[in-house]
This record gives sequence, structure tokens and C-alpha cells, in this order.
Amino acid sequence: MFTSSKESPCADEIDAQTHAAAAQYAPSIARQAIASLILYISIGVLVYMVNVEGFKGKSTFKLVDALYFTIISLCTIGYGDIVPCTNFTKVFTCLFLLIGVRFVDLMLNGLLTNVLDKQRTVLLSTMDDSKLNKVFDTYMIDAKRKRSRGRMKVMLALAVVVGTISVCTIIVHEVEGLNWIDSFYLSVISVTTVGYGDKSFSTTAGRLTATVCLLVSTLAVAKAFLFLTDLRMDRRNRRTTKWILQKKMDNEPLVAGLDNNPDVRYGTVFHENLLFEIAFQQLIP
Repeated sequence: MFTSSKESPCADEIDAQTHAAAAQYAPSIARQAIASLILYISIGVLVYMVNVEGFKGKSTFKLVDALYFTIISLCTIGYGDIVPCTNFTKVFTCLFLLIGVRFVDLMLNGLLTNVLDKQRTVLLSTMDDSKLNKVFDTYMIDAKRKRSRGRMKVMLALAVVVGTISVCTIIVHEVEGLNWIDSFYLSVISVTTVGYGDKSFSTTAGRLTATVCLLVSTLAVAKAFLFLTDLRMDRRNRRTTKWILQKKMDNEPLVAGLDNNPDVRYGTVFHENLLFEIAFQQLIP
């Protein structure tokens, strides 16, 4: 603990140090995520191309099919249009999917987070005193701490989801030749990783496009749900903090503390630690 107010860092200093550390750590995580993704996809493509006879389903161009199978496996969509049919490919697919969970975690916490952070940084750097930016400051951006509010994170992730669904719908309509309803239907069941199997990508161009759209959109959906969870936890912490600060206290805890009453003293320490933890969470974006 700090012995004087001069020794204790102010909230702005702690906030600045936290953001500086996060800024240095984010590029490293992003590089790890990209390298891991390339390695994972390369292994999947290599195994597929070496053991083409171990997979059955509608085929187009071998390399595109290998990339398509790897991505839909990583995104846990599973249309059923390409499936393993030998013991080796079935065992490999099981291990491939289990290991893929770790790669999804790396991409969620690294690659996609880094992209969304850069988008927020651009918005934060353009803040001024205009009327529009006052709206951003009130509802989306915490200007005092130079960081985005929780709802802004959710909106950015949802914007990526809506954008990829829209692009995917147009591409499916043009490339796969489906009507607009079926195109939108295929896009939504793909982005949400449902993949019933009644509709799927069957052309070379469609599968090549799906590898990009599905990878981005499914990760964005998962990140949006994580942001929603963080937003609800943040609101609950704020309500708890407000309730504790507004709670009236009598002189009994103070007197008991002076009398070295262990029950009350430990309870007071617990509440002090709780307040400190909540306050510290407010400094971390």
C-alpha cells in the first residue's frame, strides 16, 4: 500500500500505463494468431490434397476444396458436402477439430481484437468538440479515458457481421445462382455456424469466396457475444459500486475496528478489496 498521496499514482497514470502495455502486447498476439492460422490451414490443405480419396462429396478444384474443407471445419459449420470416409481421415479430422478450438481462441483474442482495436483507435483519434462527436462521447466513447465504451465494441463487431452477411449474400446470388432468399438463408446459417446441409457452396468461385467471408464473419459473431457479456458484467459492476458507495454506514464498524474486533475488521478489509478490484476493472478497457 502507498504511505502517502504523493507516492500513489493517479488514475490517469495507471490508465496510461495499462494502455501502453496493451498496445505493446497486441501486435505480438496478432502475429501469433496470423502465424498459427497459416500453419493450421496449411496442415489441413496438405492432408486433404495428399489423401483426396479419403474424402467424399461434391468436388470442384482440388486446392479450393482443400481450403474450403479446412475453413468450414475450423469455423465448425459442417455442411456435409465434403466429409472424411477413411479411418485415417476420420481420426485426423477429430484431432484437427479439437486442436482448432485453440486456434479459434488465438484468433478471437489476437487477430480480430487487434483489427477492432485499430478501428476504435481511428475513431478516438478524430474526436473534437463537434456536435456529432459529443454524441459519440456520450454513447460510444469515454473521452476522459480515451477508450471506447462497451456498446461501441458490440456495434463494431455487429457491423462486421452485417457487412459480411450482406457481401456473402450478394456473392452467393451472383456466383451460386441462388435467389435472394436462398442466398440470404445460406449466408445466415453459415455465419451462425449452423450449416444444415440443405444449402452449401458448390462452385469453385463460391467456395473460394466462402473461405474468406466465413472465417471473418463467424469470428465476428463470437466476438460480438463476448463483447455483450463484457458489457453486462461492466454494468453489473457499476451497479454494485454505486450500491456500495451509497450504502449508509453507522459508527459501529469504526468503533469495532478501533477495538480490533477481528470479524468486523476482516469484513471491512473484504469490502475495501472489493472496491479496489471494481475500481481497477474500470481502468482496464
